[in-house]
Amino acid sequence: MLLQLIIKKAIELGASDIHLKTGSLPIVRVNKKLLRLENFKPIEESQMEAFIKELLGNNKKKLAEFEEFGEADTSYSLAGLARLRVNVYKQRTTAGLAFRVIPFSIPSFDTLNLPSVLKKVIHENNKGLILVTGPTGSGKSTTIASLIEELNSTKEYTIITIEDPIEYLFKDNRCYIVQREVGIDTSSFARGLRAALREDPDVIFVGEIRDPETALIALQAAETGHLVLSTLHTLDAKETINRLIGMFNLEVREQIRIQLAETLVAVFSQRLLPRKDKGGVIPAVEVLINTPSIKECILTPEKFDEIPTLMEKGRTVYGTQTFDQHLEELYKKGLIDYNTALAYASRPADLELKLKGVSSGGRGFF
Repeated sequence: MLLQLIIKKAIELGASDIHLKTGSLPIVRVNKKLLRLENFKPIEESQMEAFIKELLGNNKKKLAEFEEFGEADTSYSLAGLARLRVNVYKQRTTAGLAFRVIPFSIPSFDTLNLPSVLKKVIHENNKGLILVTGPTGSGKSTTIASLIEELNSTKEYTIITIEDPIEYLFKDNRCYIVQREVGIDTSSFARGLRAALREDPDVIFVGEIRDPETALIALQAAETGHLVLSTLHTLDAKETINRLIGMFNLEVREQIRIQLAETLVAVFSQRLLPRKDKGGVIPAVEVLINTPSIKECILTPEKFDEIPTLMEKGRTVYGTQTFDQHLEELYKKGLIDYNTALAYASRPADLELKLKGVSSGGRGFF
């Protein structure tokens, strides 16, 4: 009951995250700020043990993983309120819990303040690889869920998701959707992805590309005519491509480079920023579309550093944009303040000149 009371209070406050550890008050994150729940007492060791038993007790594999490695991921539902992604971990010989709140209802794409080109890409491509990237807490899961729900309401696809853990729950609309959880329904992302290819998929969502095996199967699935969606914990589009290629040994990187150049559709990298006009957050999104020029940069390492410039110049024709271009737009619309724009900029000096109406000499915006 105590765990449920804490979660309910957090949801009342509009929290995105909940943090619990032995000997401390519950802490929640609301609009990127940490708040202590002063109406509760510090968590006792016996209470923490009860929480872990409730979260992991029926899953022997997850419990064994926690005991052996000191951490485990799972999910938890509070009827009628929310689902939560949970990380159980050991710290200073005791235990801690980190919850990410996931609403039961999937936000529609049009309510998320995302660039319209994301919806355009998902509608116009029925094969290839689309990556949504960003640090933890940047809204990747919500963006992916809104794109899948957009397909669910407009296409007639078989969609298979492989997640760790399952976050948003989908109900079949026009699509037939199968959701599999790593550790419960399949042993790994790679194994689940390999099996998905035999399950008549049109779209496959892989929760995260963490290793070369998963990356290779995702590329092969995209090559063979499937639309593959996935995420990486990378900061921008250029780093995403670099990280994906860098997962592989040197002797196969050239082949991976070719496969990626042929199958990549788009990379959407995002960060959540505090809003100026009202409470809450708003996404800043870098958009890379795999145009012929971008493809040439992927294939030719010497041209790799040209990618950001091509993204800047392709905004009108392709809908591509860098973070700094989107930050400028959000600032001019009054959605973020001046300091926020500079704090999240890739090139703060160039953006500062732009926001002040001074030419940056061709080094940044065109």
